[in-house]
Amino acid sequence: MSTDTLYMPKRIIKKYMPDHKTIKDHKHLQMFGTLLHDGNLWHFNRRSVSGAFAVGIFCAFIPLPLQMVFAAAIAILVRVNLPISVSLVWITNPVTMPPIFYLSYNVGAFVMGQEAISSDYKLTADWFTEQIDLIWQPFLLGCFISGMIAALIAYTLIRLLWRLHIVRHIQERKARIRQQKQAKK
Repeated sequence: MSTDTLYMPKRIIKKYMPDHKTIKDHKHLQMFGTLLHDGNLWHFNRRSVSGAFAVGIFCAFIPLPLQMVFAAAIAILVRVNLPISVSLVWITNPVTMPPIFYLSYNVGAFVMGQEAISSDYKLTADWFTEQIDLIWQPFLLGCFISGMIAALIAYTLIRLLWRLHIVRHIQERKARIRQQKQAKK
């Protein structure tokens, strides 16, 4: 395995990530000023990427606008990869948001021991505004719990996959060295 193959996941990730200038010039992220110039926010290593996945996915479950700003603030605070953190909040988009937030509401209702409202459930803004008095507590609790669980799973999975990739690379390198030694004999 060549060193190019080792860095293939980095290249794939970098290919789809916005560049430094795009992030630094984003109108909602300019409030962070020179904090965006910290080199650790742009590194692609096991710690930075796994942490970024955790931050981005957790922030995707925040049921407020400007999730990207929250993800950026947390990424800067814990010094993980900023572009990945900010990009992953788009897991909750207009298509995926209703089922994700409804599932989160059900998680919150279950934890609070409440009966989830399901008989008149409609995926509309009107339904949500009519029911907000009844569902806000289980909804916010469910978003927090679901976000924490999803973030923990993502963090663990990325760390594990990264580790397996490195172990496989080391094993292949050892096998190559063994073959070279045998060929010399």
